[in-house]
Amino acid sequence: MKASQFLLATLKESPADAQTISHKLMLRSGMIRQLGSGLYHWLPLGLKVMRKVEAIVREEMSSIDCLEMLMPVVHPADIWQESGRWEDFGPELLKITDRHGRDACIAPTHEDAITSLMRNELNSYKQLPATFYQIQTKFRDETRPRAGIMRAREFIMKDAYSFHADTESLKKTYEQFFDAYHRIFNRLGLEFRAALADTGSIGGDLSHEFHVIAESGEDKIAISNESNYIANIELAESVTSIKRPAANAEMKLVDTPDKRTINDVCEFLGTTNDTSVKALFVKGSKEDNPLIALMLRGDHELNELKAEKHPLIFSPLTFANEEDIAKAMKCPIGYLGPVNTDIPVIADRHAAVMSDFSCGANQEGKHFINVNWLRDCAEPEVFDLRLVQEGDASPDGKGTLKFTRGIEVGHIFQLGDIYSKKMSADILNENGKSTPMQMGCYGLGISRVVAAAIEQHHDDKGITWPASLAPFDIALIPINMKKSQRLQLAAQALYEKLQALGYDVFFDDRKERAGFMFADAELIGIPHRLVISDKGLDTNEIEYKHRKDADSTNVSLEKLEGFLKERRG
Repeated sequence: MKASQFLLATLKESPADAQTISHKLMLRSGMIRQLGSGLYHWLPLGLKVMRKVEAIVREEMSSIDCLEMLMPVVHPADIWQESGRWEDFGPELLKITDRHGRDACIAPTHEDAITSLMRNELNSYKQLPATFYQIQTKFRDETRPRAGIMRAREFIMKDAYSFHADTESLKKTYEQFFDAYHRIFNRLGLEFRAALADTGSIGGDLSHEFHVIAESGEDKIAISNESNYIANIELAESVTSIKRPAANAEMKLVDTPDKRTINDVCEFLGTTNDTSVKALFVKGSKEDNPLIALMLRGDHELNELKAEKHPLIFSPLTFANEEDIAKAMKCPIGYLGPVNTDIPVIADRHAAVMSDFSCGANQEGKHFINVNWLRDCAEPEVFDLRLVQEGDASPDGKGTLKFTRGIEVGHIFQLGDIYSKKMSADILNENGKSTPMQMGCYGLGISRVVAAAIEQHHDDKGITWPASLAPFDIALIPINMKKSQRLQLAAQALYEKLQALGYDVFFDDRKERAGFMFADAELIGIPHRLVISDKGLDTNEIEYKHRKDADSTNVSLEKLEGFLKERRG
């Protein structure tokens, strides 16, 4: 492609509202332009990169016999109402009404649509397993779109769905997608991790997130320093091998006037947060237990996703208000604890092994010290309630946890029958009995991968694409071509030869200074640069520089083909 025929919309400066590296560089390199909040045009340069991602994804989907299809982006409300997600999905679901007054939505995901389709197409176990995928536009009405393509409202996604007669078949296909995703991200040249994850609004029994490792990532990931254990910190299990020590002191009631926070109480008592227990009150899931008391060690943080999985706790987790707590406990917030309470108590694993701890006395202005479970208050139900911390023991028993940040670019789920049951997607099994199909769901953010790759591959000059993602293989830059017909002919001939050899070449035939053309080539991340000049023609040489090299090299024109083949790998 000649620069004179290409929309090379580079910018010298980053727009003021661009915060992340990928947002800045995608704007500066002319990959995208903003249309509205969270809405972006993909210019020719950006689209070239995205198409490369799509090509690799398609090849790997084909390798596991996943069939490509295409579903509408506008969905009638009734299929979302059938699945129960019309109300449950939340405000990110953009609802619309057509001219006939019929409700619909702009699809953020396609589980409902694919289930509606396949319940009419699949009717026997003999047709299963069956897997389908699409690369399609999605829309999620984000409250605060940010970071450019990373958190846009409209985005491109590969979503796949599998249908099975039983869970064993589902697990096998899940493993195939798990392996295919590893191949995809390896081929894209990305450093990534697959982490155990919460199933969220999609649902299901098991899921893994795929994260591109980057400091700008929104997600924290917990990794063992001695094993392959990895999980999103929201799902990472908190374990303890500590046995509860024996009680050493008698429980005492202590006046703590106006001391309502853990920090204030511990400072007043001359103790530390890790020797105290704090109480949090949430709404219960049953009418006879409208409130549940959660007990955590004073220096630990509640993991809300874990907590709402307990059957006694209302989902989504909802904290009780001060009025309801004061009415139930006959005491204001700040002085609450597990002693002398009729409200169900659930203690985190670490709180449950404590002894001689301090806590609220359920009397205003008072706390207990030297409290012990069973002796001074009922033995609590024990549940994993806390967010893990760096240095915690790894749940697999090997090493300790450290944190890193990642950008979620893929998420796969074992859905089971949560959609097929609700939407009557049944097949006849081998015994002739009607049974709901087992389903899997496998998402991959095509457009987000492009941004995530930039977050991981850049320097102070611009983007340093992995070879598989670079929009062009070679930048061919002639020096002062407009002044030399000999150079024009030589550059054109080399351009045609390189194309014939299979290289995607960006021939910068603009009437610009060499430094300007060099800067653009580095900004957009073209891996190989060839500079041709009259001086070089005199010595039958061309100047070569890789995007990541500090210095250039002169190469004989006769040896250029072999040299490039070797450098390209």
